[in-house]
Amino acid sequence: MPVPAADLQRWYAASARDLPWRRQGFGAWGVLVSEFMLQQTPVARVIPHLEAWLARWPTPADLAASAPADAVHQWANLGYPRRALWLHRAAVEIHERHDGRVPRDVDALKALTGVGDYTARAVATFAYGDRHPVVDTNTRRVIARAVDARSQPGPPSARDLAAMDALLPREREPAAVFNAAVMELGALVCTSRTARCDECPIRDACAWRAAGYPDTGDARRRQARYEGSDRQARGAVLRALRHSPSGSVALDGLLDGWPDPVQRDRAIDSLITDGLAEAWAGELRLPGAGHSSSSASRGLTYGSDSPAYDAEAARPATA
Repeated sequence: MPVPAADLQRWYAASARDLPWRRQGFGAWGVLVSEFMLQQTPVARVIPHLEAWLARWPTPADLAASAPADAVHQWANLGYPRRALWLHRAAVEIHERHDGRVPRDVDALKALTGVGDYTARAVATFAYGDRHPVVDTNTRRVIARAVDARSQPGPPSARDLAAMDALLPREREPAAVFNAAVMELGALVCTSRTARCDECPIRDACAWRAAGYPDTGDARRRQARYEGSDRQARGAVLRALRHSPSGSVALDGLLDGWPDPVQRDRAIDSLITDGLAEAWAGELRLPGAGHSSSSASRGLTYGSDSPAYDAEAARPATA
């Protein structure tokens, strides 16, 4: 039985959360920033950072004119700070290639630093209202249960887009709403831990419910523990840099009390490799700190691993 789009859209109209990027006139730049921030970060943490970011840099040109160090500093404790550098670079590219306007075309969006297939489709759909299947973790779970009678989705694959495309209404505006509604259903009702079927607007069409809720296993990749990890060490180094008034700290004695000196040094080395820090005259500093904003924007090495980010695999199930 196909997913009843009308029932789902009525539920969404009555039950959807009031999130900034869903408000009328929010704009493509705000949607793009929100998508960067939502990668591996829950909504509740993102909203205040998003509002502060857009208040400081309301356009791509505003961010492009700032030093990369400013972006890393503003990112604060959102985690995965390479996203701040990628977003800064994307702003420079939008300013230089697209006259300061976030592009609408999916391929043009994917050509921006840090923008993968998911983010490109999300911006084209939610900012411009175009018809594209947008598949995040929540969407994949709803499709796995309602269509495939599986308790959890399998690993991400190209089949996910085809499955969502088959469900989408043909018209652009209803398709955009349907994309958002499926995501919201997975975030609020058909969650990973609990399926609240009594609240579900498509329960009568759900293949998993009709099959008696079989446990079909869970092949999802588990996130590595943060405590004691290299990620924690990297975060501690960046926190020391952000809290320094000059944006730099003497390498001698940096995190001197860290329990694993080898891990500390590895964290520092990896931050330099990723372009998140620079070693200079015995100090570690944020990228571009002490440089003019124009030279920082154009001369910074962002690291060899600044690919189009796979947000679909990374977006948290509670987003």
